[in-house]
Amino acid sequence: MPEAASIPRYLGLDIGSKRIGVAVSDELGLTAQPVLTLTRKRNPRDDMRSLARLCRRFSCVGIVAGNPLHLSGEASPQAAKTQAFAEELAQLAGLPLSLWDERLTTREAHAILYAAGKSRQEHKPLVDQVAATLILQSFLDAHRVVETPDGRQF
Repeated sequence: MPEAASIPRYLGLDIGSKRIGVAVSDELGLTAQPVLTLTRKRNPRDDMRSLARLCRRFSCVGIVAGNPLHLSGEASPQAAKTQAFAEELAQLAGLPLSLWDERLTTREAHAILYAAGKSRQEHKPLVDQVAATLILQSFLDAHRVVETPDGRQF
């Protein structure tokens, strides 16, 4: 098993027009953990500076941002705004960016919160960070290398 210091950590984002859900991968690179929900400021650069600080705080090697696609797979009207914000953030933080399909993550986040006994009114401050966690977990799962007992990797 690689040492924790050698496992890359990623910042996961669910970027909305009013809030940004933030998650980070754990020290083992196995799970995504919710961090916070950032309420958007008037100046997007303020949001980017806050997120870049989080990247430094968690020693992240990359940013995974949810890409809002329609169910058909086509880019939604929000996709261009989200991509532009994420690309500018990645440039400011000096980190590579991965855009990750976020279809149905908000719906799944609401379902998780209902299952946890949260009322609809309690969802607002949590749903974006739960969605960011789902986006990042999907990315981590897709990029995980598994080693079999006989040493083969897939």
